Amino acid sequence: MKLGATLYIHNTVEAVERYSRAFGLTLGYHELFPDGTYLHAALCKDGEEVFAVSESQNDNDAFEQFMLKASLQNARPTMSYGLTLGSADEVRNAFTLLAEDGHVMMQLGSLPWSVCCAEVVDKYGIYWYLTV
Repeated sequence: MKLGATLYIHNTVEAVERYSRAFGLTLGYHELFPDGTYLHAALCKDGEEVFAVSESQNDNDAFEQFMLKASLQNARPTMSYGLTLGSADEVRNAFTLLAEDGHVMMQLGSLPWSVCCAEVVDKYGIYWYLTV
């Protein structure tokens, strides 16, 4: 069994580039909307899909909604995406790219179960837990 994850966000062309750089992923199977944004963009590692990205058709911005809620009650979203990366350098690279124009929930650091981890909500409103 495999849990498929699709991130429904705005600015998918930019996001696919950022996620590819952050996580060392390549673009797999993809389809475009007429406006050039992604209807579906599979992001892959070693030929296997890790997650997909699709242009949101919703008018409300996920990041703005999250930030409003977080500022009111220091809330976390219902869902986070946890990625276990191969090294502390990979975590630092991903964190740096995802924190750009995003919101850091937990700075880079260590926990009893990880020598390097962090939590960040990226500029697209996606909550990431990064760890080694």
